[in-house]
Amino acid sequence: MRAGSLSTVGRWFRRALLLAVVLVLVYVGSVAVRIWLVARHDERPRSDAIVVLGASQFDGQPSPVLRARLNHAKALYDDRVAGHVITVGGRQPGDRFTEAQAGRDYLVEQGVPRSAVTDVESGRDTLTSLQAVKRVFAKNSWDAAVIVSDPWHSYRAVRIAEDLGLRAAPSPARSGPAVRTRETQVRYIARETVAYIHYRIFGRSADTEADVPAL
Repeated sequence: MRAGSLSTVGRWFRRALLLAVVLVLVYVGSVAVRIWLVARHDERPRSDAIVVLGASQFDGQPSPVLRARLNHAKALYDDRVAGHVITVGGRQPGDRFTEAQAGRDYLVEQGVPRSAVTDVESGRDTLTSLQAVKRVFAKNSWDAAVIVSDPWHSYRAVRIAEDLGLRAAPSPARSGPAVRTRETQVRYIARETVAYIHYRIFGRSADTEADVPAL
């Protein structure tokens, strides 16, 4: 091959590589924008159940992150968005309580009837938690859920729920450590962008235990 041909091939390779990099950056940026946009929406259609995704608990007491989610779920229940609340989350080694138990007990203490709360004591990440929720929905012939998590986690949680066949709407908790500072918000948007892309590529969650650690 002549030198001129090699030079042409090299130019086309560099252009193709640059285009690939640009496309990846555009995709990553579009995911981050979607996470930000969904975080700003509070959808609360009449649904079968309010699903509170788990976060850390300390010997039965919800962490500030989990408490913010539970308080928001209680407000949705009081507004008659749904007549049932599902708390989700397993336990870590050495724990006496699951995240779901801690959430259930907290809601009952806040005045939600015990009969209106189902604790799903399994799931160590978003995907396995929502898979467990899907089984509860199937058992009760439900299909519509309002997902309560942190704003930045809402986009991924709703997309996973929809992939599992649920009709899901986001209603993020807008208080607590996850929204305390602008730096925290930027950090979690970046984290969720990576986690969402990981889920789309590999079909599994990148997170373990809780979606936002207790602060």
